[in-house]
Order: sequence, then structure tokens, then C-alpha cells
Amino acid sequence: MKNLLVTGGAGFIGSNFVHYLMKHTDVVVTVLDKLTYAGNRASLEGLPPERVELVVGDIADAATVAPLVERADAIVHYAAESHNDNSLHDPRPFLDTNVIGTYTLLEAARRYGTRFHHISTDEVYGDLELDDPQRFTEGTPYNPSSPYSSTKAASDLLVRAWVRSFGVRATISNCSNNYGPYQHVEKFIPRQITNVLDGVRPRLYGEGLNVRDWIHADDHSSAVWAILTRGEPGQTYLIGADGERNNRDVVELILTEMGQAADAYDHVVDRAGHDLRYAIDSSRLRTELGWTPEFEHFEQGLRKTIAWYRDNEAWWRPQKRATESRYAELGQ
Repeated sequence: MKNLLVTGGAGFIGSNFVHYLMKHTDVVVTVLDKLTYAGNRASLEGLPPERVELVVGDIADAATVAPLVERADAIVHYAAESHNDNSLHDPRPFLDTNVIGTYTLLEAARRYGTRFHHISTDEVYGDLELDDPQRFTEGTPYNPSSPYSSTKAASDLLVRAWVRSFGVRATISNCSNNYGPYQHVEKFIPRQITNVLDGVRPRLYGEGLNVRDWIHADDHSSAVWAILTRGEPGQTYLIGADGERNNRDVVELILTEMGQAADAYDHVVDRAGHDLRYAIDSSRLRTELGWTPEFEHFEQGLRKTIAWYRDNEAWWRPQKRATESRYAELGQ
């Protein structure tokens, strides 16, 4: 594969993947991104222009998508509306991007015979009880609980149908919660880090007992590349790094790493429909494709992430005021 189309490549996880490709491969990348609030040109700055082209456009626009797919060897589909809080406020953009956008890409992949990899989330499986010994596997039934996760589940099912009905050479990956550079400050970890940098006490939903299975974006990128190059079309692979932590422990670890008292945070009212626990079993990915994470310890990756936000204020500062104003309106 020499030419990749990466949708959503100016967003958080997508831009990290593009940086990974520049460092570890010789592929040429076309990024297709609508540049909504979550997309940022600055996330692609410094990358070689002869290898990275940014096309501003909508994945739901077939006229934009078709010529880009025609010249690509593979599509890596990151583009998505992805914030649960936003989906509760206005679900419609999640339908437009996550469902219609994925359909449009699949139709182009079918037309040109293009390899397709679809990035999804563990949230399609719903949640687990805090004391449940089980973890999500490729066979776990879908049970989404928000407009965001339900539209991602719908997009996964579209991919599966296009594989079976039309022979599209597609794979799916469902990943646990990512953290790392270039993540919008509305998200949990960068919001807490940037609040501490601003001298503001972090805010924690409810009692903070909700558990997420954290993975550094670099590890997600290496897993996607492994699936794209060695995965079997028609298969789903779960991506996780055994990073289960509850939200309270994450906030306290951030505060401790940044030289603050571990209890220097405030509780706010819990989010509606807040899933209790996610946990990924990535055995298939590890055994069949030989993938292992670089950041095997959450603390190691978190320390690197804190350093990145401390050193890159110019990247996140323009987002911060609008984000905090929106949270203030919600009492959070």
C-alpha cells in the first residue's frame, strides 16, 4: 500500500495515525477532514507536504469522496462525531457523519475495489458492571446506550453488510478510550490536564467510579497499521492495552504527576446514561497479528501526555475558552 486515504485525519486519533505513518512507513497520505471544531490543521503541521495532503470536505459528499477513493490503495476511516455529551444535546450530526458518511465511503470502496478499514469504539457494546470479571470480545453483542455509540454501532453493521453482500475487503477495529497528543480539550484527560495548567480545579462526574480501558494513541496507531497490513478482510479486531482505571484514579494521578494534592478536584452532577465500565480483550489482535503495546503501563503514557500539553499550549489554548464556557452552561 503506497497511497492511503485517511478520513478524519486532522482529528485526535486520525492525526496521531498520520504522524505514525510518517515516522514508520513510506506511504503517501491524503487526509479528508471536514474541519469541524474537533479537526485542527495545526495537528498536521510539520509533516512533509510531499507525503501529506489535506482535503477539506465531508465524507457524506459522494462527489468529494469518489475521486479520492479512486486513487487510494486503502481507506482508513477515522472520521466520526464522537463526543457523548454532544450527542445527547444534538444527535443529528452523529447520524449524518457516522451513518451516512460511512455508507458513502463504503459505496466508493465497492465501486473501486478499495481496501477499507473502519475505526470503531468499544462503546458499541454498552457497559459492564464494575465487578464483572468479563471483558468485551469480538463476539460480545452490541448494546449501545447513547446517540453516539448507537450511530457507531450502525456504521459497524453497515461495514459488515457491505463485506457480506458486496465483497468489500474491509476490517473493523473497536478500540478502548484513547489518550495522548492532539486530543481536544473537551475530552476527559486533556480537560483535567489543561485545567491544572490554568490553576483551575479539575471536575469529576459523580463519584468518579466509572472505569475506562485506556490506550495511548500511538499504540492504537500501531495496531491499526497491523490490521491494515496483516489483518484478514471480514474480521473484527479489538484494540486495548489492559489500561483499566476509574475516572477518580485518573484525576488523582494527573494531579499527583503535576505536583498537586491528589484530592484537589470537585465533583459535578453525573452525565445522563453514563456507562459504568469498559474493558477490552485484545487477544485476537495479539495472538493472530503479533501486536503488543509500547505503553504497557498507563502511568508511563500519561506522563508523556502531560508533558505534551505543557509544551504545546499554542495548540490547545484557542479551544479552551469555548470549551469551558459550554461546560459552564451545563453546570459542569
